[in-house]
Amino acid sequence: MNIQKQLRVGIVGAGHFGRFHALKSASNPSEHLIALYDPDIKRAQSVAHEVKCSIASDYQSLLKHVDAIIIAAPAEFHFTLASEALQAGKHVLVEKPISATLDEAYQLAKIAKETNQVLQVGHLLRYSAEHKAITERVKRPLYIEATRIAPFKPRGIDVSVILDLMIHDIDLVLSIVDSPIAEIDALGAAVSSEHEDIANARLRFENGCVATITASRISLKTERRMRLFSQDGYLSADFMERKLTFIGREKGIILPGTGGFKRESVSWKEHDNLAVEHQAFVASCLEGAPVLVDAQAGIRALDTAIRVTESIKNSRKIMEISGLITP
Repeated sequence: MNIQKQLRVGIVGAGHFGRFHALKSASNPSEHLIALYDPDIKRAQSVAHEVKCSIASDYQSLLKHVDAIIIAAPAEFHFTLASEALQAGKHVLVEKPISATLDEAYQLAKIAKETNQVLQVGHLLRYSAEHKAITERVKRPLYIEATRIAPFKPRGIDVSVILDLMIHDIDLVLSIVDSPIAEIDALGAAVSSEHEDIANARLRFENGCVATITASRISLKTERRMRLFSQDGYLSADFMERKLTFIGREKGIILPGTGGFKRESVSWKEHDNLAVEHQAFVASCLEGAPVLVDAQAGIRALDTAIRVTESIKNSRKIMEISGLITP
């Protein structure tokens, strides 16, 4: 792999996430943001003016002048855009989910392997301070409870809350629990959009661990929390407050009457997950560093999200038959 000082980057999509990617790319000394492309010219012009880069007239012309593509378009276009870039010899950072279907995801993984190009999936929490703090303290979780709720916003309603919000915690849980999923039981409902806006999923893993994940985009407040129980101890994390409490035996203040358990309190400052994600992408493209969130991680998260959706549909059918809800 050729080593160069800067990675020439092109961005597809000038929406919410596309703009943030453009800002990070433009400010990263290891990246040279060449241009961005969005079929919405006005939106593309606005972001391009903000980050002082060019606008590509079409996707094919963008591919000719870059080393890597960042895809921040709707999920239904991920496969077409990513496969064309990989086959053109370009590295790819694609926003989550990796693609709209599992078949497309498997094809992308195959193309990336055949072309020897980097394919990184934008599961942002893998680059977070909280992920590092949790995985350093909990090695063998027995039970996980994750909550991610937020007020309603028009952005993202082209997909369900499972692919919009829950998939963040799905990927985080999968990265913590090193075991295949044995069973999924889920419930959900569409309230303000055509897709599920609130959902709860219970994941049972083959090693016995159980994870309960709740996601909502129709709540009155924003809340992001996770609790983990393990043989190592008990961990409670508040991602909004950037605080973590761990009850274990190794570090912290001794808790009287608990047989030697200690309480450790951890906090972290503002951590730019997206900037760290960009740094990791550049390192993989230019230096051959391992891809932290590769195609297989993206496939596993998407597969779980699809199984959650299918479980919700099955649960709804049972409730309709029982007369609990109307079709």
